[in-house]
Amino acid sequence: MIIKPSAALRNEYSVISEMAKETGEPIYITKNGEGDMVLMSIEAYERREAIFKLRAKVLQAEDERLRGEKAYTGDEVWRMLYEA
Repeated sequence: MIIKPSAALRNEYSVISEMAKETGEPIYITKNGEGDMVLMSIEAYERREAIFKLRAKVLQAEDERLRGEKAYTGDEVWRMLYEA
């Protein structure tokens, strides 16, 4: 975990920006010794958002399955695709 004070963000923006891009990890910014915000590269943010969207789809599918909605096997899906 990378932790930097807010002054470093102001004074060393280029270094912190490069660090976020190289590590792909969030950087925790503190203000007066307390957590204030998290900084991450656009790539890391987009990857994180994609994971959240995929998880939401999986949870929705599992919820539908538990409610007894129609489900298809992999073979059935391929068959439907080729018949269309």
